[in-house]
Amino acid sequence: MALSFDEYGRPFIILKEQEQKTRLSGLEAQKANISAGRAVSRILRTSLGPKGMDKMLQSPDGDVTITNDGATILEQMDVDNQIAKLMVELSRSQDYEIGDGTTGVVVMAGALLEQAERLLERGIHPIRIAEGYEMASRIAVEHLERIAQKFDFGPTNIEPLVQTCMTTLSSKIVNRCKRALAEISVKAVLSVADLERKDVNLDLIKVEGKVGGKLEDTELIYGITVDKDMSHPQMPKQIEDAKIAILTCPFEPPKPKTKHKVDIDTVEKFQTLRQQEQKYFNDMVQKCKDVGASLVICQWGFDDEANHLLMHQNLPAVRWVGGVELELIAIATGGRIVPRFQELTPEKLGRAGLVREKSFGTTKDKMLYIEHCANSRAVTIFIRGGNKMMIEETKRSIHDALCVARNLIRNNFIVYGGGAAEISCSIAVEAAADKYPGVEQYAIRAFVDALDAVPVALAENSGLQPIETLSAVKSQQIKENNPHFGIDCNDVGTNDMCEQNVFETLIGKQQQILLATQVVKMILKIDDVISPSDY
Repeated sequence: MALSFDEYGRPFIILKEQEQKTRLSGLEAQKANISAGRAVSRILRTSLGPKGMDKMLQSPDGDVTITNDGATILEQMDVDNQIAKLMVELSRSQDYEIGDGTTGVVVMAGALLEQAERLLERGIHPIRIAEGYEMASRIAVEHLERIAQKFDFGPTNIEPLVQTCMTTLSSKIVNRCKRALAEISVKAVLSVADLERKDVNLDLIKVEGKVGGKLEDTELIYGITVDKDMSHPQMPKQIEDAKIAILTCPFEPPKPKTKHKVDIDTVEKFQTLRQQEQKYFNDMVQKCKDVGASLVICQWGFDDEANHLLMHQNLPAVRWVGGVELELIAIATGGRIVPRFQELTPEKLGRAGLVREKSFGTTKDKMLYIEHCANSRAVTIFIRGGNKMMIEETKRSIHDALCVARNLIRNNFIVYGGGAAEISCSIAVEAAADKYPGVEQYAIRAFVDALDAVPVALAENSGLQPIETLSAVKSQQIKENNPHFGIDCNDVGTNDMCEQNVFETLIGKQQQILLATQVVKMILKIDDVISPSDY
């Protein structure tokens, strides 16, 4: 690199020729990759656990997000490095598959990379390290199945589900209302769950939020909320036993497909045109009345004349309702979406016990509540909060709680949180390491140290002495042969996570270990970083 000046005295830099540039390969590339992965892991490490810190993320257009959800932090970070992007993908896959544990999986991967770097410096081949990690992860996953406990619950006994959701919410900003939010999440999941098939369709749960009110005002609505109001202020604000026509056709005369021009040069012609238009409107309204509809929900708008006519004919209407909302309303009310007035029949009407318009605060914001529907499997969680950021973070927290409840319905086995499962796995993997005589034994023992990184991070974030706390809990687990002992993050006075009711789903914890191991194996096998300019 050299500095030169042009004829006007302006400085410019001369770079080396392209073919003289060196690219990273071999051990250098592996160390650089590990360094990038660890950098991402370090960012999230302080967000782990109930006392974890939050991150403030600012987008290029100035929007601010405050969260401690691992997947959201990584999603919003502007990451250029390819290995860092792999860590973002790792967190995203945990979020898609499980919904919870997005921070823990990245912390675990970072710890595995840190241990791998030490082994590489000692001259151990990366393939042998990857194989050792694979063996250790299998031992850990099998051990988790042995220490897992079956969790019995039912439609009448939802307390176990509530306790597990509370564990998830305890590490979020909303932890002061974790009991109420956990109950809302569990009731919502049970409303849409098919317990016989052990299946939950989370698409039937709509999560809405509106600024204003307190977090405690968050409610579960057995129906759908629509951020709209009645199209005319004089229409009734409450309709009982509503029969709903769901339309995707507008209340207006049909428009010609070709270019057209209408010359109106006399009053008679204008009157004829007006009467023709009014006839169209009258026919449309009459069709809705004839099939017995007491409420019209339309995807498109309608002009003032149609609105006035609907009001006079005592047919309340809602306009400009989005397509997704229309589908949810159709599912909830058991109605059919009608594309043309000619196809409207009494069988296609949706039914709801109560449709009401509700106002909020002094701003007079209005929303429509469609409750006591024919198919009560579609529900809405309606969140209130002091500002937009609080509502967005509550939505993310409730998403995690909904996913945990869904996972428990799919597989009702749990392990204990607070690092108890990781400590128990590390003890089991360490005991099994002696059975492997090869070089892989070093990688298996390194996996043990990586497992300990999660409880150490929990202790650090809770203001405890990390090494001392981990040693005490580990010796307690070995002495009493009890996998329930973890880090007492909330300073309750007992390390027994069973007493503290701190649970995590078995499939969530297994997925964390498997995903972290897979990604680390992939990173270890990369020995050359080739950029587009290299070929």
